[in-house]
Amino acid sequence: MKIKYKIGLVLSGGGARGFAHLGVIQALNESGIFPGVISGTSAGAIVGALYADGYKPKEILKLMNSKSSLDYFSLTVPKGGFLKISGVIRTLSANLRAKSFNELKIPLYVTATDLNNGKAVYFSSGNLLQAIIASSSIPVLFRPFTIDNIQYVDGGVLDNLPIRPIEKSCGFIIGSFVNPSGYEEKVTSVMQIAVRTFILSMSKEVDEKSSKFDLLIAPQELCNFKILDPEKAGDLFEIGYRCTMEKLRRIDIKSIIS
Repeated sequence: MKIKYKIGLVLSGGGARGFAHLGVIQALNESGIFPGVISGTSAGAIVGALYADGYKPKEILKLMNSKSSLDYFSLTVPKGGFLKISGVIRTLSANLRAKSFNELKIPLYVTATDLNNGKAVYFSSGNLLQAIIASSSIPVLFRPFTIDNIQYVDGGVLDNLPIRPIEKSCGFIIGSFVNPSGYEEKVTSVMQIAVRTFILSMSKEVDEKSSKFDLLIAPQELCNFKILDPEKAGDLFEIGYRCTMEKLRRIDIKSIIS
């Protein structure tokens, strides 16, 4: 594939930990680094879509910041999932200016898992909001989202660090991985087991794909934060920002830009 973009950015899933992506992008932008294409899963798809839509990182932080997870998720009688993702849908519906992928200012790939055929799907055209919802539907927690009679769940099930759509078309690829696993003392409830299992299944992505990235930001400190805890958005932003700045101090930024 021909090199089409100077810089590509890959954003992993990770629930509320995705606020760290915003700190990563803020640090990159302040250093003069701007992606020409973005590929994201779940939380990375949400951040990627809003950024590709023209919002700046701090504007997205303000837009998505919440004092309660209830602003994003509501409990429901289990029928495919314990929670409804209605709050996220409302926020995106009200603020996304682009309704389709081709209206975005930066090309975007959104990864979701096709539950019926058992494969990762990379959306890059069509209805933007539907693709994001499909990409963000964590299995067990949220019910699958249906598009054209196909059921989709979180893209992180099969590809949580989706470099594949852009790896051969970029001169330099930056990855932001916000889903490290760490020690968990107690895992008792069905929901805790579901979340923990999902985190562990996604955490292997760094080891398997790290060599494919020219620059990979993966703050281990994020393991201290829950994936359904948007109340810590500011702290998560700062962790992403600080970790990226530390990484950038060790490399030649001019070589990335040129």
